[in-house]
Amino acid sequence: MVKFMVMFRMAAQGAAFEETYNNFLARVEQMPHIQRRQVVDVWGSPLGEADYYRILEVYYESRDAMSESLRSSAGQEAGAQLQSLPGGSFEMLFADVYEEEGGQTLSEDAHDESVD
Repeated sequence: MVKFMVMFRMAAQGAAFEETYNNFLARVEQMPHIQRRQVVDVWGSPLGEADYYRILEVYYESRDAMSESLRSSAGQEAGAQLQSLPGGSFEMLFADVYEEEGGQTLSEDAHDESVD
């Protein structure tokens, strides 16, 4: 699985940002091949205030599916909407996603018992 992430900086927040973001999100939802999307509202970091305000993560089965989605007419419209935000107000990334079944690591005691 892969994902496309858009990370919006704190300076981007405000009424004008929310309108542009909602228009962008509406276009993203029309893009093909999306497996899952996740919106993260950031409220802080271990060091205090975070650099980011919101993160959008869009998941795909493969890089090819993601590429086709981003190049679709809905993807191009979403990109144009995103580019209407002020320069430097967001960052985009592509990433591979690795998930373990169950998502938990055994404690040392539980691991010792499962080996016996």
